[in-house]
Amino acid sequence: MAETNGNGNGREERLQIMLSPEELTALDDFRFKGRMPSRAAAVRELLKRGLAVEGALSAGFGVKSSDFGVVGKTPSGRPRSHR
Repeated sequence: MAETNGNGNGREERLQIMLSPEELTALDDFRFKGRMPSRAAAVRELLKRGLAVEGALSAGFGVKSSDFGVVGKTPSGRPRSHR
């Protein structure tokens, strides 16, 4: 049986990511606007929303993880839309 983090939510995996200062600012702005309790909650909400989008961007051959930033350009070179 896998360990849980003790809060009873069943989350058993840890994910660590590196963010640029601009990405962290965007995440914190999203978090505070939505009155979310933590950065982790904001990341989970963004992940949930991203996965729910139809026609989500798929990675092509040779695309690096650094091409998928939160702010800046998409892998195709188009600027990201800011809603």
